[in-house]
Amino acid sequence: MECPCHSGKTYEHCCGPYHKNRKLAETCLALMRSRYSAYALDLPDYIIKTTHPNSPLYEKNLEAWIASIHEFSSTTEFQGLEIESFDDRHVTFYAILKTFGKDTSFREKSLFEKSEGFWCYLKPLFFLQKSQADD
Repeated sequence: MECPCHSGKTYEHCCGPYHKNRKLAETCLALMRSRYSAYALDLPDYIIKTTHPNSPLYEKNLEAWIASIHEFSSTTEFQGLEIESFDDRHVTFYAILKTFGKDTSFREKSLFEKSEGFWCYLKPLFFLQKSQADD
């Protein structure tokens, strides 16, 4: 199966080992791709595990957080991921998504930080949803 992160690699040679706890993401880019795939495959435990505890998106109510990830993953088509730039702590990307048939694509520059020795998503530095005028 092709990896949902659109790397062109197979899932087993791309994000699969991260999701199956066989290895940790070596870079924030690898983590970002694996998180996109985790949303596409509805893997809330991975999303939670790789969200920094100091993130403003970190939810203390795990049951509600898991439910919201399930809702997002089950109602969204993950059609593409374009990496625009990255460095040692940031990834700027364009996620091509459809939710209930509506274009919900967005561009984000994300900040990543290590927590307990592994990469975690900390927060978006900017987020720009595709406007309906672009449809």
